[in-house]
Amino acid sequence: MKKIEAIIKPFKIDEVRQALSDEGVVGMSVSEVKGFGRQKGHKEIYRGSEYKVDFLPKLKVEMVLPDDKVDQVIQAILKSANSNKIGDGKIFILPVEEAIRIRTNERGEEAI
Repeated sequence: MKKIEAIIKPFKIDEVRQALSDEGVVGMSVSEVKGFGRQKGHKEIYRGSEYKVDFLPKLKVEMVLPDDKVDQVIQAILKSANSNKIGDGKIFILPVEEAIRIRTNERGEEAI
């Protein structure tokens, strides 16, 4: 099993969710996060004063999948989250040693 963490632009969440649903992903977690990378933030003007925004709003989409679904899900995220602009995000793939469903005590792929 693998855990996929994708950091994406907030306005892309509906496209990503639909693409993941089309690939058979039945569950995911989404968190609001802030961060910066090569974008380096941006400047905004509020009530006549200019200030720098270092941390930009992003969404983190997380899911645990069987190994055989990982490549197709990554391709779906790449296609749906891409806007061809800096700051489109990143995808991280992590190994998952075990998964346990609390309600039923199911383990492994049955738990996901």
